[in-house]
Amino acid sequence: MSGTGPEDEPPEPRGTLHPTSARALTACSVTGLVLGWGIHPLMTRIAGGPPLVSWTQSLALVLVAGIMSFLAWHTWQTVQVRGERLEVHQAVNRLVLARACALGGALVAGGYAGYAVSWLGDQSQYSDRWIVRSVVAALGAGVVMLASLALERACRADGGEPRP
Repeated sequence: MSGTGPEDEPPEPRGTLHPTSARALTACSVTGLVLGWGIHPLMTRIAGGPPLVSWTQSLALVLVAGIMSFLAWHTWQTVQVRGERLEVHQAVNRLVLARACALGGALVAGGYAGYAVSWLGDQSQYSDRWIVRSVVAALGAGVVMLASLALERACRADGGEPRP
């Protein structure tokens, strides 16, 4: 006797999603650091000169950091402070954006930091410029990562539990 009533249907699966791990962020940062540090001598040998870091690159990362910070703040105000729910597609989109930007920000921050380190001790007339621009870009990417982690935290819901 097999019934097709609601009591016979298996419960709808509820998944769990864990925050971005420190291990993943560290792996991205270290990978970026090694790649950024190695690109200076590699490109000098291959192309005859290292890649240049412009203010546009640095300021673009600062702009993205500002946008991610605003989005994290706005989402926190909406979900955590006012207790409103986001539409499902909005929540998923913000969570995916937060994860991608957190990992990407860690990788890029490490890359620019490694590139800045590769210029230390260089006697080139341009080394100071590339170090400053790389540090600004690394800081911008670091803020992108931190703001993305804040956005990821702001997206957390109560899991269906009623609020007291």
